[in-house]
Amino acid sequence: MGISKAHDCAELDAALRLAAQFDRKIIVERAIVGQELECAVLGNDEPIASTPCEILPSREFYDYEDKYLLDKARIELPARISAEKMVELRRLAVQCYRAVECSGMARVDFLLEAATGKLYINEINTIPGFTSISMYPKMWQHSGIPMAQLIDRLIELALERHAAKNATRFTR
Repeated sequence: MGISKAHDCAELDAALRLAAQFDRKIIVERAIVGQELECAVLGNDEPIASTPCEILPSREFYDYEDKYLLDKARIELPARISAEKMVELRRLAVQCYRAVECSGMARVDFLLEAATGKLYINEINTIPGFTSISMYPKMWQHSGIPMAQLIDRLIELALERHAAKNATRFTR
C-alpha cells in the first residue's frame, strides 16, 4: 500500500503524496526492470532456503491490488532462472536472514535486473503469510516439506529459540 512507480516528475509528485498518506518516512529508489523472485527461509542458527519462485504480476509491478484484489498475478515455481542464479539467490536469502538475526521463518524478495543479471534484495518479510495465496508454504511444499511438517518444524524452532532465550537470562 502506498507504493507507486513514477515515469515522470508529475507521477513522482503524485507518488510522494500517496506515500505520505501511509507514513512520514518515504523511500524513493530507482526502478529495477526484471524478474520478481521470492525465497522462503526456515531455521534458527542453521537456516535453509527453499526453491525460489517467480512472481509474474498482471500489472507493471506486484502491488497490493495485484496481490490481494485482482487475483491475476501468476507464479512460476521453481523460478525461471539458471541453476547458478538459483544457488546465488538462495545463498543471499540465507545471508539476509542472518544479517537481520531472524529466527523461525522469513521470506526474502528479490529483483533480478534484466539488463545486468544482478540480484537485488528488495525486502525481507519476517512474518510471511499462510493463506491460500501465500508463497511461503508453497515454496517449502515444492522443496519437499509439506504443510503439516512445516508447521511442526516451525513449532520446534520456536521452542528451541524460547529455551535458548531462557538459558541466557541473568538472575540476581
